[in-house]
Amino acid sequence: MKLLFLALPSVYRLAAFVGVGIVLGAVLAPGTGLAQKTMQQEAAAIFRPIPENPPKLPGNIVTPVKVELGRLLYFDPRLSASQLISCQTCHNVGLGGADLQETSIGHGWQKGPRNAPTTFNSVFNVAQFWDGRAKDLAEQSKGPVQAAVEMNNTPDRVVATLASIPQYVDLFAKAFPGQRNPVSFENMAQAIEAFEATLLTPGSPLDAFITGDESALTPTQQEGLRLFIDSGCSDCHYGINLGGMGYYPFGVAEAPSEDVRPTDDTGRFVVTNTASDKYVFKSPILRNVAITQPYFHSGKVWRLRDAVQIMGSSQLGFELEGKDADIITEFLKALTGKQPEVAHPILPPSTESTPKPMTQLLPEKESGKKG
Repeated sequence: MKLLFLALPSVYRLAAFVGVGIVLGAVLAPGTGLAQKTMQQEAAAIFRPIPENPPKLPGNIVTPVKVELGRLLYFDPRLSASQLISCQTCHNVGLGGADLQETSIGHGWQKGPRNAPTTFNSVFNVAQFWDGRAKDLAEQSKGPVQAAVEMNNTPDRVVATLASIPQYVDLFAKAFPGQRNPVSFENMAQAIEAFEATLLTPGSPLDAFITGDESALTPTQQEGLRLFIDSGCSDCHYGINLGGMGYYPFGVAEAPSEDVRPTDDTGRFVVTNTASDKYVFKSPILRNVAITQPYFHSGKVWRLRDAVQIMGSSQLGFELEGKDADIITEFLKALTGKQPEVAHPILPPSTESTPKPMTQLLPEKESGKKG
């Protein structure tokens, strides 16, 4: 049905879309008890609320001491060769888990090729990075540490740094009991994963709405929710994160401008080497999208309303103008949840045997692809 709809000339698609909106607006107009219940039930079937507590992690038993170790490591710039860049640098817990940059600044002031995705709620993604090349947060956390354009370090140097700090040695032993060599690159990754899994944002207006609070969304946001579902946005942005669950071509109906979708970044094609994956990306999380600008993997769009309009023309095949763009934008603001309050830790001090900072580039690094 959707393919048939997209096959229609754009003028007919838009007319049909507007016509459906008028009918649904009459039947399911916000403010009526039946309309509210129907919309709540439909939205609850498509989306799920963010829980208060993190999920279990496959292959990674989470304990309080492991989470605490992960918190320290998340904030510790000594995971980078320069000892200036931490996970927090590009995934700032005070900025929605992102960094307010088109593409992040890494080692030696290099600019990464992609916008940094938020770490908030990312534990629920089907995979990590824009192209899905990491299966989970533990695997993801190893990439930036080794990427020349980001932290420019090596696993051996990371382990040597952590092993030179007695407080870390003690924490690793407690977090990974019974292991002969608990200070390892793999355990570093698992500790960071355990901490990042706690970075949840429950309690958004949408979550309150789909769990029974009819007044949680404003009338305009309810209109936006209806339009978001009926226009096809929720076909890709569904589930607990309203995204992050599948891979889709960017430019289904028409290719965005080269500024927004750079031609030299072919997305998942680099991972799979499959022709149909050219310019395919994992759908981004829309949770907290109103506070995690700029948008798209290029980071070239700063206004949320502009991003909505680009998605309308490139993915759905019709222009979202005026009121339609406004009300979807208002709905997206209802996806901002309670932000986690994370105190910046006092990090264990270095010792005389801790490796010194390095500012030069290391040879033979990974590609450095970000996001």
